[in-house]
Amino acid sequence: MIVLATSPSHLIDQLPKPRGRLTADAPLGPQTWFRTGGPAEVLFRPADTEDLAAFLQALPEEVPVTVLGVGSNLLVRDGGVKGVVIRLQRGFTGIRVDGQDVIAGAGALDLNVALTARDHSLAGLEFLSGIPGTIGGALRMNAGAYNGELSHVLMAAEAVDRAGAVHNVGPAEMGFSYRHSDAPMDWIFTSATLRGMPGDQLAIARRIAEIDAARTDSQPRSRTGGSTFMNPPGHKAWELIDQAGCRGLRLGGAQVSEKHCNFLINLGEASAADIEALGEEVRRRVYEKSGVLLQWEIRRIGEPASSGHGVEG
Repeated sequence: MIVLATSPSHLIDQLPKPRGRLTADAPLGPQTWFRTGGPAEVLFRPADTEDLAAFLQALPEEVPVTVLGVGSNLLVRDGGVKGVVIRLQRGFTGIRVDGQDVIAGAGALDLNVALTARDHSLAGLEFLSGIPGTIGGALRMNAGAYNGELSHVLMAAEAVDRAGAVHNVGPAEMGFSYRHSDAPMDWIFTSATLRGMPGDQLAIARRIAEIDAARTDSQPRSRTGGSTFMNPPGHKAWELIDQAGCRGLRLGGAQVSEKHCNFLINLGEASAADIEALGEEVRRRVYEKSGVLLQWEIRRIGEPASSGHGVEG
């Protein structure tokens, strides 16, 4: 175990001592795709599932717990995140194949799972190559893209709850719906078993290449959090945003992408407050124009800090 210590009054000194790594006041902004936001009071990188379960079992109930993936669909507010932020890295990124099943750690990148399935001539998981996140995040939000979603391929999932108990569940117990799972919010997913089907490796590779080309053509490759708002029933969020005149709209260092207006981008110096306020302004304008209230798809966590910029555009 590695502990980066600070003053005796810091939360880190009150925590159980795991085999993994504890870091006080760890910057989170650089670990997110937006590249902005405040620090974690304590960041915990568990060594494995047993280490995570033992730590949670011994953790005082009053200490808040937040889970961080690769930060692709996440906005960390400028005041940072209180309590313990858990990031599953080494020990949770492995991927193996057993027949038609792909067993992946929750920290494994969705893209790497798709590529592993390709290498074993397993079809049906190509859509994961178009989702910029980890399997743990995909489980939590029933991630989907390019005519596929996790609920279509999940066979089993493993999770650890806030009390340190380990749960093994099937898809029926996940309560999947559009971009949502009914799994308890205190569950931290640690692995998933996904079912592929035998396919032609070249055809699978072509499909992954098509998805990559479609993303390159339609989505900005910049400091962004991916799709900002969920598609409302019967609508496409980007069309509503465009119709409301929000394409290119700016607030401080944040902007609605000119390329795909359901993406917010950090132009370089945006605060998390800039990005969140811009998103709320987009919601306001869309509602005023169409009567549709957009719902955030990007997860926003942490404490706000004061800011003050005007909207341009």
